[in-house]
Amino acid sequence: MCVALPGKVQKVFGQKALVDFNGNQVEARTGLVDVKTGDYVLVHAGCILQKMNEIEAEQMTELFSQLEAFR
Repeated sequence: MCVALPGKVQKVFGQKALVDFNGNQVEARTGLVDVKTGDYVLVHAGCILQKMNEIEAEQMTELFSQLEAFR
């Protein structure tokens, strides 16, 4: 199963962005979506797939935290 994760863009440089996932910062490609610093985004396989609002990002993060408890 593949899962896209929500994160917050910290910095944009060229066709890449530095995205924060609860303290873990990872580079992701921006080629599919035009993003700016502060945007919340959904990332899969190193690519930003879409922008999302802060509430959606927080809800997804909370859901993943709850699912993690079942492992």
